[in-house]
Amino acid sequence: MNALLFTCLLVPWLVAASARRFDQESQLIMGSVPGKDLSGYFIDHLKSRRARRALPLADEPDDSPVEAGGDTSDLPTCLLCVCLTGSVYCEEVSPDMTSVPALPKETAYLYARFNKIKKIRAKDFSDIVTLKRIDLTGNLISEIEEGAFSKLTMLEELSLAENSLVKLPMLPAKLISFNANHNHLKTKGVKANAFKKMTKLVNLYLADNEMEAVPHIPDSVRTLHLQNNNITEVNVDTFCKSNDTYYLRPSLNEVRMDGNPVVLSKNPDSFTCMMVLPVGRYR
Repeated sequence: MNALLFTCLLVPWLVAASARRFDQESQLIMGSVPGKDLSGYFIDHLKSRRARRALPLADEPDDSPVEAGGDTSDLPTCLLCVCLTGSVYCEEVSPDMTSVPALPKETAYLYARFNKIKKIRAKDFSDIVTLKRIDLTGNLISEIEEGAFSKLTMLEELSLAENSLVKLPMLPAKLISFNANHNHLKTKGVKANAFKKMTKLVNLYLADNEMEAVPHIPDSVRTLHLQNNNITEVNVDTFCKSNDTYYLRPSLNEVRMDGNPVVLSKNPDSFTCMMVLPVGRYR
């Protein structure tokens, strides 16, 4: 009975104490700031939070989304792309990338595949002399200004495959690999001596174009793809030399000419300097 009486007396006291404590805490929230100063309190509170983050009001990041269908010309390259030390990856960028982005000056490797770049301007790479590889596969490039690659003395690999080119500009002399597969290149758009001074060229890909003749192929080339063009003739001077019966091409070990209207067997002396016969039509 005594225990029951003690409990009955204790419970009301605990309830009253809790109520008093709640009233005191509620006063700290609602009563400590008069109603007319409440908005000022929240403004000061917001300012103090900004100050604690050491981020001025004017420097707050803009989290608003980029509008669909916009372009990337005003956005920092490394916000749109992945920038690692010496490499920039801008593949399938959204919103659409319609021009070559401004690159960090130490860029050595650029991968800007499968975008909507339409033109390469002379100034796009003029300050990036460290470039060794450029891959622009799968864009909409139909024009390249003369001199666009003239300052790239270290460039070794260039891919312009799957674009809309009808002619080639002057290419860097030190290229090792050049790929222009799947364009609209005609013979008049590829100068006969376009590759003559490229003495380090190893891989040359010109398949799936509209070329009617084979351009001069440097002795250094090992792999040559010319399939699916409109080549109608191959003669003794195409790969060999009519005035030098001892001339040999030991490096050229893969030549694809399938998918062309030329019948390769019509000029059997055209391949005497080669270690392998071209792949193509012989009858």
